[in-house]
Formats: sequence, structure tokens, C-alpha cells
Amino acid sequence: MHKHSFYMSFVAGLTLAYAGLALGGEVADTGGTPANANRPVGVVSFVKVLSNKIPDVSSLAAWKKSYIKDDMSEEQKAQTIWKSIWQHQYQDDPPYEFIHPEGHLADTMKIFNVYGYSYCGIATAHTETLTRYIGMQARGYTINRHVVPEIFHDNAWHLYDASLICYFPKTDGKAASVEEIKTAVLDWFATHPDLKGNDAKLGDFQKADNWQGWKRGPEWLVKSPAYSNSGWLPASTHGWYSTMQEYDGGGGTPFQWEPGYSTGYQVNNQLRKGEKLTRNWSNKGLHVNMTLKDRGEPGALKAKIGEGSFAYCAKAGDLAPGRVGNGTLEYNLPLADGSFRLGALTADNLQTKSEGAKAAVQVKDGAKDGVLVFRMPSSYVYLSGTLEFTPVVGKDGSVAVQFSDCNGNEWKDVGTYKDAAAQKVDLTALCFRRYDYQLRVTLKGAGTGLDALKVSHDIQHSQRPLPAFDQGENTLTFSAGPAEGTVTVEPTLNPGYKDKQVFAAQFKPELVNTALENGGISLKGASGTATFPIETPGEITRVRIESYYRSRNAADTWEYQVSFDGGKTFKSIGKTPSPGYGPTQQGVFGAVCTDVPAGAKKVLVRFAGTQNTVAILFTLRIDVDYKEPAGGFQPVKVTYKWQEAGQDKEQVFVAKKPDEVWKVNCAAKPLMKSIIFEWAE
Repeated sequence: MHKHSFYMSFVAGLTLAYAGLALGGEVADTGGTPANANRPVGVVSFVKVLSNKIPDVSSLAAWKKSYIKDDMSEEQKAQTIWKSIWQHQYQDDPPYEFIHPEGHLADTMKIFNVYGYSYCGIATAHTETLTRYIGMQARGYTINRHVVPEIFHDNAWHLYDASLICYFPKTDGKAASVEEIKTAVLDWFATHPDLKGNDAKLGDFQKADNWQGWKRGPEWLVKSPAYSNSGWLPASTHGWYSTMQEYDGGGGTPFQWEPGYSTGYQVNNQLRKGEKLTRNWSNKGLHVNMTLKDRGEPGALKAKIGEGSFAYCAKAGDLAPGRVGNGTLEYNLPLADGSFRLGALTADNLQTKSEGAKAAVQVKDGAKDGVLVFRMPSSYVYLSGTLEFTPVVGKDGSVAVQFSDCNGNEWKDVGTYKDAAAQKVDLTALCFRRYDYQLRVTLKGAGTGLDALKVSHDIQHSQRPLPAFDQGENTLTFSAGPAEGTVTVEPTLNPGYKDKQVFAAQFKPELVNTALENGGISLKGASGTATFPIETPGEITRVRIESYYRSRNAADTWEYQVSFDGGKTFKSIGKTPSPGYGPTQQGVFGAVCTDVPAGAKKVLVRFAGTQNTVAILFTLRIDVDYKEPAGGFQPVKVTYKWQEAGQDKEQVFVAKKPDEVWKVNCAAKPLMKSIIFEWAE
């Protein structure tokens, strides 16, 4: 197939898939009537506060609503995509979650909300994600020591570099393509051969003539609005001299490259009674790479918005004092009144103090074990974990704690406790770099129970999208609902990352003529399957599937299939376009299933592969959305803390409905401190 016609079919497939995500695969509107209005409520979902000063980027649908307008031209949309990325992602050493084959992270909304920094290849993946999401074409390029994207509009390709924050207008005002920039740079070097490949001489040339030597060419670079008068790009980490090297054709560049990404992440802050989420406009030095010996701390960790390399951020509407935030997620289970049951996965053979037990909760029938299992899903990555509990141990009794980071498919022993001493257990080694896990507490023996149980975590989040105030009047909007949760399977497929991330085998897939090798799921012959079983606490509403794959020709494909009857029948919901894109023939494909039988709580997700040359899955992400069995609305307390003119300020607002609006007036420029969510008493 001709490259261009293939690319059109490739993008069409992605557009259909992402259209499905926008309409049925993610929550596009969190307002509305709470579910289970007449039942006891155990969890409030999609708790969110927005400021009229900060765009909402909590999901792809929210991003689109914030940034893309129907009356925009495709060129305006391209420039808006470019701007939205550099507003939320600072060029820095990337965060590593060890899911992507290269270890770093390539989910746009996760970078925007959890981290706020990454590097060029990831910014390129973001450009592809957002451009394809709204139905336009994008592609990636590797150039000399840099990776950049192009967006197609006005019948041509145009470079929009969101990592270094630049593009290069031609004489007609349209942004030049990668090849056009390369041609212009090489033509200029033909008259300045002594400068090509010479970093020092190019730097001196940039500094010449009162720091404006760079204005002597090439013409398209000179016209770029990105450079300062001294030839530096907005973050002042790169300048004209580096651009001249990036587009000089060194190393056989440029060549097209598909960096790969995922799109399943969205912010769903869920609250149970006793749960508190705190996000801070500050950090205490914690970050996701801090355990990696070969990675230093990101420059964004200590950066101040408006200063140094972050000077441009304030001009672009960033109201935060910094970029990296450390917050906390705490859950103090309400044991004594029994309301913890509404937020639990399992609560068997347990009696509470409100039901006559001596302890807050204890074994009901001493001849059998009492079992409590609960989840700790988070929209922000865990950097630490602490379990605190006060056991009450009967004769010959014990309290055993187990941990699972693979949806309960495997359990690791945390410890067994046989005395009544208060316990404080460090869970960091188990939950670090995770977004969800389960704890199982098994009570053995008559009279055995708990008087208290609490888990606490440090989390990492970006300060940029937090709903900040500015001087003057600020409008805050609270929303909650619908009552949905998600069970996610997004493991590493690389055995080399098993010590850092959940490995695919832990989810107990059935592999038929496939194997976890070569950095992914590989076929052992002409065809094979990998089937993942997933169970949810409530009725399934949709299944979202995505993978980053390689296929060499039309016979190399992966079909996404689902079964809701235990594998008796499977139905197809999409097939990866083949071959993949670019010289490495890789691609990203997503599909959504909303045709779910009523009452279904289990699904088998099967990747059925065929190959003539090679078909590999490098990543996979499965999101199974479900109705929270005890989901609904309860009043939520929102606490803001900030300073004005050095004076501490605090406001507590209680949202009594799933949609509320209130205002805050700041007499002086505020310094934001914290926003806290918890149930109102």
C-alpha cells in the first residue's frame, strides 16, 4: 500500500477508536443525578474542583472541551495542541514507570496531571495523541539528538515542537516541515561550512553582534517567534545553535518514528468515608525516579514558576509556585459503625462495635476466619505507603495482612501478628510506582479483631492543573459523579522490569502460542492468543483496550476480542491496522466495547495475533469501567489553604450537591498551598 493511503487508513482507525473513547470510553461529563440515590452510599466518584483560571485536563474529553473550539481552523487547532502540551510539560528527565518499552511514560493526561515534565519523545507522543484524538493526522520524526512531531493541515506537514517550544514560519506564514527546515539549514551551512557540527563555533556565532548573530539566518529560523533577542528558546535550555545541529542531517536523520503511547488514564478522585486526598502546591523532595541510581532528580523538582527556565510558564498562565507536587492519600477505615463495608471488596464473618462486638470490628463466628479486603485506587502515583492498625487478638488468634498489586490475582504476605501491640508497617516497597492495590486482612480466632486500621501514602502530582486562584475574583466549580470505578490492567511486558513494575504474568493470562519475550507479547508461530481475565466489583459498563504494537505487513495483526460468558464466545471489537507506521512499522490502536450484557462483572480480554513476518505487542492497557455497587453522592468538604501578603488564609466549602459553584476573592496575589477533599461530617 502507498504510504500516504496507509497513513490515512491508520489515522481513520485511530480516529474511530478515540471517538469511541470520547463518547463511551471515558467520562466526558461528571455532572448529573447521583446513582443509587435511595441506597446507602459508600463511595463518591469523579470528585473535582475547577478554577476559572486553570484549564481542565483531567481527561482527553476535558482537555478537548478546554482547548478546542468548533470554529477553529485546522492550523489553529494544531497550534492550540502545541501550546497545551508545553503549558503542561516542561522539558526534563522523564518519569519512569517501566511500562513503555523504554521505561519512561507516554500517557498525555498522566503526564499533565501526575508529573508535569518529560522529554522530547514524550512530547511528540502527546502531539500524536491529541491530534489524532480530534481526528487530524500527526507523525513523529527522529532528528539529530532530538525527536519532534509534525501535524498535517492545509495539505502539508508542519513541525510543532512542544518540548523545546518552537516552530518555524515560512514566507507564507505556515509552519515549515521537518524536511523543509533541514533543507534550509543545510543550504545555510553550505555557505558556512566551518560551523556545521561545531557546537562551540555555533554558540559563538549566536552570541556575535550584540547577542543577535543568529539573526543572520537561515531565513525561516530568523522569523520564528520562539527565539529571544539573544537566540534562546523560551526555557533558555536550548537556542539557535542547538536548532542548527538538530536539523543538520547528522546521524542519518531525519527519519519517521512512532514513539508509542497510551490514553487510558483519566483523573477519577474517589472518596469513601474516612478517606482524605490532599494535593499541595509544594513538594518535599519526593519523585518517582528517586529510587533509580542512574537517574538524578528532575530539574522541575526545585524550580520556581516565573524564574530561570520556568520564566515562560508564568506568562502562559501557570499560577502555581512550582511544578512538582507532593500530596497525601489517607484512608482511616470507619470500622466501629460498619460503614467500611460499603467501601470494601470483601467483608466476611465480621461483627462491628455497633453490632455488639467488643472491638471496633472482630470475628463474628470464631470457628471461621473473618476477612476484610479493600482497594486503594489513586489518580496519582504512590511514592510511599504506611499501614497502621491496632489488633485485638483472641486466644491462639492472629491477624494476617496480605498485599496485591495485580487485582487480587496474586498475594504477597505483609506479616502475621499475634499480640495486641499497635502496628506500623512500611508498605513503600510494595506500593511504590503503583496507582492501585488491594489489602487483605484475615482475622483468626474468637475475639480477634481490630480497633483501628489506617493506610497513608505520599503521592506525586503536577501543580500545573490544580485549581489555583489569582488576584481578584475567582470562580470555583465542584462536580461529582457518575458513580463509576475502573479496574485497570497495564503491566510491563518486559521481564527486565519485573523488579520495578507489575509483570504481565501476575495477571494470570492464558498464553496460547504466545510468550512474554522480546520485550513484549510475541507470537510463537503463525497465530496465537493472550487472554486476560478481569473481574470488577460492580456491573461492567465498558471495556477500553489499547496497545502499542509492531507489524511488518498486512498479515501481521492483533485483533481485540471480549467474552462475557467465560470464554464460550468471543466478539471482535477492533483490529490493529497493518502494517505499522514508519521504518520500525509500529503503531498505536485503541478500541472500546460498550455492548456489555446486563449484570456482567467478569470479562475475558483476548489479543488474537496472526503474523507472516512479525507481530509484537510492546504495551497493552485494559480499562474495565463498572458501576460502583455503593456509589452515589454524599456532601464533600473542600478545604483551600493559601497566603495573601504573607498572611495564612483558609476556606472550607461543603458541596451539598454534585454540582456547586462558589467564589473566592483575593485582595492580593495569592500563594497557593493546599486543596483537600474529604467527606463532610
